[in-house]
Amino acid sequence: MNGRVLVAGIGNIFLGDDAFGGEVVQRLQRRPLPKGVRVEDFGIRSYDLVYALMEDWDLAVLVDALPRGGQPGTVYTLEPEVLAGNGSATMADAHSMNPVSVLQMLDAMGAGKREKDGAIGARQQRLLVVGCEPATVEPDPEGNIGLSAPVKAAVEQAVSVIEDLIIRARSDASAA
Repeated sequence: MNGRVLVAGIGNIFLGDDAFGGEVVQRLQRRPLPKGVRVEDFGIRSYDLVYALMEDWDLAVLVDALPRGGQPGTVYTLEPEVLAGNGSATMADAHSMNPVSVLQMLDAMGAGKREKDGAIGARQQRLLVVGCEPATVEPDPEGNIGLSAPVKAAVEQAVSVIEDLIIRARSDASAA
């Protein structure tokens, strides 16, 4: 393990609370981060995210709006299962972001597991999603962009959760 961590913001700034990932990443980018931590807003660039996830990470954290039926502003951390397909993967769309499609594409490209010798095509050992329950992911009728009040209030909590995950991942890497 080398302690490398990717934090990837996901979302569309024109769809209300779907901009959550980008807001969290912007906040993280203003803070001092340890060497080996990459924080980037991928927005809706699914192909870029696929290729970034193919690098050798100890931990990758996707940050996104995550509708799960809770109160808007609720922050969740979950470990998704890569949906190993039936030989066919849903293609990622260059103009939108579907995290499930991204994970399926990774699996289809043979990047679902770390190679024994760390060879090219290796992927992170652990993938987590830090998400926030959105109030809305629809365009504003007046054309305004930005987060709803409860989701805006959750940004700092998500930053703290991610900082803790980074500390734990780097601690685990140094202990290995």
